[in-house]
Amino acid sequence: MAQTNPTESPRYLILGEILRPHGVRGELRMRIFTEYPERIAEKQTIILAEDADGKNARTLRLDSMRLHQNYALLKLEGIDDRDSADLMRELMVLVEMDDAVPLDEGEFYLYQVIGVRVVTDEGEELGTVREVMETGANDVYIIDSERYGEVLLPAIPSIILKTDISGGTITVHIMDGLLPNPK
Repeated sequence: MAQTNPTESPRYLILGEILRPHGVRGELRMRIFTEYPERIAEKQTIILAEDADGKNARTLRLDSMRLHQNYALLKLEGIDDRDSADLMRELMVLVEMDDAVPLDEGEFYLYQVIGVRVVTDEGEELGTVREVMETGANDVYIIDSERYGEVLLPAIPSIILKTDISGGTITVHIMDGLLPNPK
């Protein structure tokens, strides 16, 4: 889950999470959290840490990266056997924000939607984004709403119509059954 103060950028971006060793030569199987996993191969180093804030972070040289069955397989310098790779389980794979690949026009980082005001396409003020839950299928925006309490909105094109980070609003279409009963 992504959470941050909406006025400041996090120090790190999450690229993925180490799941387990792959094979016996020290490769690591990584769950991919980035929209552009192929960009990982362009990095010379990556950061492994216990959490997204960089707890006990250490920088390692990236020898290689390849995609395999919706996962990334990483080979890091100094991790040359299965036992060494096994010690990396559940670590977050990070990159410093300053080293992140620039986004294309219209793209944004998930942390940037935290604190953004949400309005419906009918003009109703829904609330603000408190958190982004990353699921396997699609992200879910968790909205704090004065009228409805906690609202969960899947971040899919039929619901999230427009995201204007610089304007501070997200316009959504509410389908029947998506909102809880008012408080």
